Amino acid sequence: MSLQMHEDFIIQAKEKLQQDHRFLGLLAGGSMITGTTDEYSDLDLIVVYDAGYSEEIMNHRVQIAEKLGNLLSGFTGEHVGEPRLVICLYGPPPLHVDLKFVTVQELEQRIENPLILWERGEEISSFIQRTSADFPYPSPQWIEDRFWIWVHYGATKLGRGELFELIDHLTYMRNAVLGPLFLIKNGELPRGVRKLEKHVSEELDELKETIPNHSTESCYHALQMTIRLYQRLRQQLGDFEYKRAAEQVSIAYLETVYSSLDK
Repeated sequence: MSLQMHEDFIIQAKEKLQQDHRFLGLLAGGSMITGTTDEYSDLDLIVVYDAGYSEEIMNHRVQIAEKLGNLLSGFTGEHVGEPRLVICLYGPPPLHVDLKFVTVQELEQRIENPLILWERGEEISSFIQRTSADFPYPSPQWIEDRFWIWVHYGATKLGRGELFELIDHLTYMRNAVLGPLFLIKNGELPRGVRKLEKHVSEELDELKETIPNHSTESCYHALQMTIRLYQRLRQQLGDFEYKRAAEQVSIAYLETVYSSLDK
């Protein structure tokens, strides 16, 4: 698989879209913006269309995706809260392409400034120049308000022996809290756990300890390490209200649960 495959798909997609007067442009996000595309990268493409055809485009977005290449499978993105998205697998060889269908006005709400691969006229360029991208950062208070409830929840799963659920819960806490905070600490955008191996060095071994195997002992220690890393990381977040009572109660409850288990 080579980057030529990415380029070939973009060329074909542009040709197809240019032939349809409903479409105003094709933009690219993700690794194409930063120049970090490699053989494992998917394509994050934004298809811009005339707002007068909104209902028509949204009702037929999968069929439109089929016209851009040999679509092996595709589905819409309601499960991630983004119905405008069509997640596609083209091929062979296999190529993952995310197609997001938006109007020009909808480009105002964006987390990055996309590359313009093609546009009809200059409306898109002008609009992007007049507006700005805003990448969402996690709210320290939002995290703190929830974190100790999540710890208590994890302790109940440990007590019941529901270790698969606890393992999933720890994964969520790493993705929603630890990953973003580590990335912020290292001057990166808080994209979950994306490229943590690249951007986190000194604490990487500790972070690995938040990944348990299916045993009571391992899950307990993973939750403990998750707590310790969060307590350290939250100190970088500035002034907000620590939920000290919830912290003390949830940690004490975890220790009580663990000490009561047959190990």
